[in-house]
Amino acid sequence: MAVQTSAEAPIPVGEVSRLIGGWIARLGAVWVEGQVTQLSRRPGLGVVFLTLRDPSLDVSVRVTCYRAVFDRVADAVGEGARVVVLAKPEWYAPRGELSLRAAEIRPVGVGELLVRLERLKRTLTAEGLFADARKRRLPFLPGCVGLVTGRASAAERDVLRNARLRWPAVRFAVRNVAVQGVHAVPQVIEALRDLDADPEVDVIVVARGGGSVEDLLPFSDESLVRAVAACGTPVVSAIGHEPDSPLLDLVADVRASTPTDAAKRVVPEVGEELARVRQLRDRARWVLASRIDREERGLAAARSRPALAEPHRLVDGRAEELSALLGRSRRTLAHLLDRARADVEHTRARVVALSPAATLRRGYAVLQREDGAAVREAGEVKDGEVLRARVADGAFTVTVGGRAPGAGGIG
Repeated sequence: MAVQTSAEAPIPVGEVSRLIGGWIARLGAVWVEGQVTQLSRRPGLGVVFLTLRDPSLDVSVRVTCYRAVFDRVADAVGEGARVVVLAKPEWYAPRGELSLRAAEIRPVGVGELLVRLERLKRTLTAEGLFADARKRRLPFLPGCVGLVTGRASAAERDVLRNARLRWPAVRFAVRNVAVQGVHAVPQVIEALRDLDADPEVDVIVVARGGGSVEDLLPFSDESLVRAVAACGTPVVSAIGHEPDSPLLDLVADVRASTPTDAAKRVVPEVGEELARVRQLRDRARWVLASRIDREERGLAAARSRPALAEPHRLVDGRAEELSALLGRSRRTLAHLLDRARADVEHTRARVVALSPAATLRRGYAVLQREDGAAVREAGEVKDGEVLRARVADGAFTVTVGGRAPGAGGIG
């Protein structure tokens, strides 16, 4: 049951310590895995003291065991070794300290570690953390390179020296961390997150020299692998030598076989890039010259065609056609006018031949009364009536006189 307390009715520190010890005593024996960071043997007491640390977190606990328990594994267990301990939690009430009383210690061998790594590898592969689709391309020329490596290590020197030989203007943001042991994983994760949060860092390199399987175990830690997968900045893994393959190599965007190889991958070689620029410039000149030459040949071919070589020839030809059409039209019009003129003359001759004036010229005359009406019959006029006689050369008046018997006449 929970202890009922208040500001007016608190419990003493000793009681709190006693209650904690009671709760811990009910836990019973547990199997615990960790890495040995401190080892102290006290022959007079017959007790061995160890500090067991979580490889991934900054958490440690004190372990005690009888010398007989430790002597069974003394040849295989030392500082830095991974062990599995069967221990019962104990609470030392006077100082308020938690410790483990070990009844059995088992070293974790390389074979078992490799089996665990293979199991973890399958799990992370199934989650897609190693998929090629999630890997990003490195920037061509990073403004700043983040470097996570050991302090004053050969890996740091290799990366810095080779990168600056290739591109002297490259800038680095270096984070020195522990690259093996119990402090490696939390420090590397912290450095990764710090560099990933820096907007000036374009790529991050995690570099370490070679070592044993145990030395490289921090770079196969699940929490570190997930931290790299969560990075928004491309990560290059340069751990160990070519045969070494920690899980960090699989989750990183690019795997470099060595720290020197990482330097070659993150920055271009200035001499090679200048040579490439020259090659591209020469190629551009060649392409441009070829195109100009091709266009000049095409222009020359076009200019050699008759239409462009002698453009007036076409105009002259059209002018001749126009002259021929003009002459033809003139001849046609003249012919039509001649025919029309002949038709008009013929019609005029007919009209003249049939006109009253022609009749008058043959000796006939036309008698008209005062009102201008023509006299057609003798009975239409009276004796003494004055009529106007029109002949071919003019007109004169006449007076109707006596008529011959049985005939009309004009006197």
